[in-house]
Amino acid sequence: MTDGWKGILDDGETILWQGRPDGAVTVSIANVATSLFGLAFAGFALFWMIMASQAGGFFWMFGLIHFTVGLGLTGGPMVWSAYRRRNTWYTLTDQRAFIASSLPVRGKTLDSFPITEDTMLSLTEGPPDSLFFATRTRRTKNGTRQVKVGFERIEGGKDVYRMMRDVQKRHRQADREDGEMDR
Repeated sequence: MTDGWKGILDDGETILWQGRPDGAVTVSIANVATSLFGLAFAGFALFWMIMASQAGGFFWMFGLIHFTVGLGLTGGPMVWSAYRRRNTWYTLTDQRAFIASSLPVRGKTLDSFPITEDTMLSLTEGPPDSLFFATRTRRTKNGTRQVKVGFERIEGGKDVYRMMRDVQKRHRQADREDGEMDR
């Protein structure tokens, strides 16, 4: 399991688990709301194009961009989320959690998140399960918001959660032993 990890893992760092998220298309309340708006947007654009085409000429073609945006909003969020997960890989070591992805425009990325005794773990039971251990700040049009980061939609999430808790316990024990040696 350590092929390709040379130069990435620290000396003595051991891989405990590797996995991939479920790549199925999922429907959430937020996705449904965006899809309904997109459907209305595309529907209005289609109506506008039909009405404009009756006047003759090519003026109706200006509605194509709005129609395309509406279609993108209708199915985009669900499809993009599934595509992103299909191109993501997870690794847990005895020190860190890694999230690797390979996406168009963004390219290949590898993010590393240290697992310490202070790391807040959150397990959302599925199936499939999701395990969150960090947050990222995302910019929005009204400021910023915090987005959970973790191993999304994985099989055996409870086992991975247990492994992370064990890593935290080892850090806690090591800190106690270091404190006793300092005395």
